[in-house]
Amino acid sequence: MNDRIPAEAELAWEDFHRLVNMTSDELRNWLLTDASGEEAFPAGPSPGVSELGARVVDVLRKRKVDLTEADAEVMQEVVDYVEDQLENRPPDAERDDEWRHALMRVGHDPLRPEPSTA
Repeated sequence: MNDRIPAEAELAWEDFHRLVNMTSDELRNWLLTDASGEEAFPAGPSPGVSELGARVVDVLRKRKVDLTEADAEVMQEVVDYVEDQLENRPPDAERDDEWRHALMRVGHDPLRPEPSTA
């Protein structure tokens, strides 16, 4: 077990968990469905999932104290990607399956209501 959490992981943890609103099991199941896109099942003898999506599943299954610098990089990549996609939301986002599926591949379902803070 790590005695010290890398600073990058500490900083990325809150933003990552604020934006990634799917559980590791939900994301894993999503990545294994046809609905997650062609790259979820590339040509070849065994099905696979997008590398980033698989790495997100791994990070979601970790405790904060077990994070590595590589995990921090994954979390920051996801945060940057999701924030960019949300800032550039298509005009009819609720009906844009391609946009929604791209976000879901990294664990963010834009149609899922945010948890109430009250």
